[in-house]
Amino acid sequence: MSARDLSELSMLDLFRLDAESQIQVLTTGLLALERNPVAADQLEVCMRAAHSLKGAARIVGLDVIVSLMHKMEDCFVAAQRSAISLRQPQIDVLLHGVDLLNRVTNTPESELGTWTGSQDTEVRGLLEKLAAVLDGSLEGELTPVNDSPPAAAVTAPTPTPAPAQTSESSAPSTAQARDGAERVLRVTADNLNRLLGLAGESLVESRWLKPFSESVLRVKRLNDDTGKTLESLREVLSQQAPHARIAALLAEAQHRLHECRQLLSQRFTEIEMFDSRSNNLAHRLYDAALACRMRPFEDGVRAFPRMVRDLGRTLGKQVRLEIVGETTQVDRDILEKLDAPLGHLLRNAIDHGIESPEQRLSTGKPAEGVVRLEARHSAGVLQIIASDDGHGMDLERLKTTIVQRKLTNAETVAKLSEAELLEFLFLPGFSLKETVTEISGRGVGLDVVQNMIKQVRGTIRVSSQPGKGARFLLQLPLTLSVVRTLLVEIGGEAYAFPLAHILRTMRLPKRDIELMEGRQHFQFERRAIGLVSAHQVLGGSEPQSVDEDFAVVIVGEPGSAYGLVVDRFLGERELVVQPLDSRLGKVKDIAAGALMEDGSPVLILDIEDLLRSVDRIVSLGALNKLERGADSGRQKTRKRVLVVDDSLTVRELERKLLDQGGYEVEVAVDGMDGWNAVRTGNFDLVVTDIDMPRMDGIELVSLIKQDTHLKSLPVMIVSYKDREEDRRRGLDAGADYYLTKSSFQDETLLRAAVDLIGAASA
Repeated sequence: MSARDLSELSMLDLFRLDAESQIQVLTTGLLALERNPVAADQLEVCMRAAHSLKGAARIVGLDVIVSLMHKMEDCFVAAQRSAISLRQPQIDVLLHGVDLLNRVTNTPESELGTWTGSQDTEVRGLLEKLAAVLDGSLEGELTPVNDSPPAAAVTAPTPTPAPAQTSESSAPSTAQARDGAERVLRVTADNLNRLLGLAGESLVESRWLKPFSESVLRVKRLNDDTGKTLESLREVLSQQAPHARIAALLAEAQHRLHECRQLLSQRFTEIEMFDSRSNNLAHRLYDAALACRMRPFEDGVRAFPRMVRDLGRTLGKQVRLEIVGETTQVDRDILEKLDAPLGHLLRNAIDHGIESPEQRLSTGKPAEGVVRLEARHSAGVLQIIASDDGHGMDLERLKTTIVQRKLTNAETVAKLSEAELLEFLFLPGFSLKETVTEISGRGVGLDVVQNMIKQVRGTIRVSSQPGKGARFLLQLPLTLSVVRTLLVEIGGEAYAFPLAHILRTMRLPKRDIELMEGRQHFQFERRAIGLVSAHQVLGGSEPQSVDEDFAVVIVGEPGSAYGLVVDRFLGERELVVQPLDSRLGKVKDIAAGALMEDGSPVLILDIEDLLRSVDRIVSLGALNKLERGADSGRQKTRKRVLVVDDSLTVRELERKLLDQGGYEVEVAVDGMDGWNAVRTGNFDLVVTDIDMPRMDGIELVSLIKQDTHLKSLPVMIVSYKDREEDRRRGLDAGADYYLTKSSFQDETLLRAAVDLIGAASA
C-alpha cells in the first residue's frame, strides 16, 4: 500500500487494518501457548500485539478495546513472570477476548456506540474473567464462546489485499507501512490479471522465433546440398576439359555459394542467440508476473487451527492440526476457492475419523489425535494432502450403505476394489452418518468438495488404512493461467484436453470394439466404456479412414466415462490460457483458447460441457458408428531413420541396409549436423556413432533425451567401442540400444531397428 493510499484512509480504517493482522497473531500465539504454556517467544509476541492494539485503540477512542487489551497484556506479562500459568481454561478466556476484539473491530462505525451501552454486560463479564485469570481464581472450563455453530471456522473478516508480511510474528503496523511505502504498492486483481495475460502473450510470441530459425536452418541445408551438387558437376566437367568460360562461371558460382553459406551460418547463429535471449526474457517476465498472483499456503489456512481446536472441544475430542508446507506458493484464485473444501475435509476428519480419547488409548494411540494439512509442488502440479490418524474408513459399513441406498447390488459391491468403493463417497447426498447434526450427516459433503476442486481443474482421490486414518489427495494446477494439456487433432484442427480430466489415452484396435444394444463399447478396467466420435460431438464431418486402430481419449468419472475418438495424438503441452471474447458468450464444448509456439490458435475443451453434449447425443440415439480398418485402402508410409556417422563408408553401409529393409533413411555427417537434422525433421529412430567431430554421439544422445519434444525418440548407438564401460556410458546417456561394429552383421542392424520401432511400414 502506498503512502498516498494510507493518507486517504480514516484513522478508524487504519486501526482496522492493524487489528486484522494482530488478531491473527494473537490467535496463533494462544493456540501455541495452549500446547506449551511457557513458550517465551509466544508470550512475548502476544504481549506486544496486545500492547500495540491498546495504544492504537486509545488513538481512535475505542475505550472498550483499550480496557480489554490492557487486561490481556497484564495476563501475558504475568505469565512471562511465572506469576500465572496459561492452561486451557485461561486460554479459553483469552480467545474469548480475541473474538470480542474481532467483533468490535468489524462493527460499522455508526454502531460502535452500542459497545458503551447495551453490550457493557458482556464486556464487564469478560473483564471479570480476565481479572480471575490474573489472580489465579479462575476455575473450570468455559462453554464455547463463538456465536456461530461450533462446526464453523472462526475467521477474521475478509481482508483487503495487503502487501506480503515481512515479520514472522505479525504483519506491518501502520507506522511500518508508512515507512515501507516506497517498497510496496496496492495493485488490483484486474491489473495483475492483465499483466499476466500480457506476459503470457509475450511468452507465446517469443516462441515464434524457433520455427523461423528452423526454416533458416533448412535453407542452410539446401545451400549445402546445392554446394555438393555444384562440386559433383565440377568433377564431371573436369573430366571432359570444359570451356574456360564454363569453368570460370562454375568457380564463381561456387565462390558465391560459399559466401552465402558463411552468411547463413552467421545469421543462423545470431538468430539462435536472439531466440535464446528472447525466450529467457519472456520466461522471466512471465514468472515475475505469475509470482504476483502467488501467495503462501499459510495465508489460506490461518483460521483452521482455531476451528480444529474449537470443534474438537465441542465433540469431546483432543485433536490438533499440523500444517506442513506453509510457504508453498499457491495461485491466489485457487487459494481462495480451497477455503470451503479444506474446511469440510477437516471437519469430516474430526467428526468421522478421530476417535475419542478413551477409544484412542484403548487401541494404543495417544489420546490426542492429529489432523494434517500438507502443501507441496510435485511434477508440475500443486498437491494438497488432508489426512488424519483416526480409525480410517469402515469398508464393510460402506458396502452396506451402498446396497441400502440401492446404488448397486450386493454381488457387484463384493467385486469392487477399495478404490472403487471409496469413489461412492463423492456421490451427491451420500453419507455414512446415521444421525444428522450441525456438523455432518446431511449428505451435503464430499460431492460439493469434488465439484469445487473440479472448478479449478483439479482432482481429488481418497485412500484409507484401517485403524491408521484416511488421506485425501488434491492435485491442482500451479496456476489457473497455465494448463497442462494433451493436444489432439480432430478434423485437421488442434484441440487441447486438460490433463486433469483425462482418465486414460490409448490405441484401441478395431477388434476390441463390441456392439451392445446398438451402441459401440470397449472394455476398460472391467467396465464397458461407450465409444463416441469427437468429430460428431464437435459438429465436424467424419475423416477418411487413416489407421486400423483408434486414438481414444477416455474422459469423465470412472463410473460414467466415455471414450472420445480423435484423429491422432500430438503430445502434451503447457498452454497459457487466453479467455474467449465475452461477446461470444458461452461457446459450446469450449472453455478457452491458447496459442501454439508457431502462433497458431488452439481451442481448450470444456470437458464437462463436452460430456453433456455426448449425453444428449446418446439420449437421442443419434450416435454414429465408427468404421476404420485395413479395407480403407490407405497408402502405408515408411518409418524414417536418421543415420549419424562421420565415416562415409559406415554411413553408406547403414543407409543401404536400412533402405533395403524398407525404411526411409536420411544421413548426417557428425553430431552437430545430426542435432540440427533431428530438430527439424520427423524421425522414428536415430542411429549414431560415438566418436565424431564438433559433437560426439554421447552429447547428441543427451541433447535428444533432455529435449521435451524429442525425449521419447528411440536412439541406437553403433560404435567400434565394445568395452563394458563404453556400453554403460552410452546407455547412461539415454541410448535405447548399443550395437558394436565389430559384431555388425547385415541382419543385426535391421533386427535392432525392428525391436525399437517395429517394421518399416506404418
